[in-house]
Amino acid sequence: MSLPTPTLDTARLRLRPFGDADADDLFALHSNANVLRYWDSPPWTERARAERFVAGCRQMAEEGAGARLAVERASDGTFIGWCSLNQWNPEFRSASLGYCYGEAAWGHGYATEAAGALLRWAFGTLDLNRVQAEADTRNVASARVLEKLGFVREGTLREDCVVNGEVSDSWVYGLLRREWSPDRS
Repeated sequence: MSLPTPTLDTARLRLRPFGDADADDLFALHSNANVLRYWDSPPWTERARAERFVAGCRQMAEEGAGARLAVERASDGTFIGWCSLNQWNPEFRSASLGYCYGEAAWGHGYATEAAGALLRWAFGTLDLNRVQAEADTRNVASARVLEKLGFVREGTLREDCVVNGEVSDSWVYGLLRREWSPDRS
């Protein structure tokens, strides 16, 4: 079952489907070691990875597994990162939230604003009951984004990832429909 990738507008951002023209910006984002310091895979070293990522976004939508959206500033169209809703399970009415932003976007509330827009769409369109997210326990900024959105920390996955050669823990967060407030973002 196909899941059309939406275009969503907020006061400061536009979330839209990825296109081939995004490959250079995407490569710049994912080849930055500081941006990926809590990521469970190393920085990209080949631009072809960006092209495969964009193709994967299309495939995710075609298979109905979720939506991954490029995030750009509405004022000037600058690509600042992406957010996604993946692992959509219509039977269980659940999905997972993820995101990645460039350093210039940090500390401006963009991640919260974009994820809030995606959650409004997801709860309204996909009839979700639960959205889950994970964050490396050292990534306090990401945890703060999730908590601002109303996510509740439900537990810790001990030593579940290897990040830059170091074993790390992840926090698991959950947000239930009955706890969701679109006014938080």
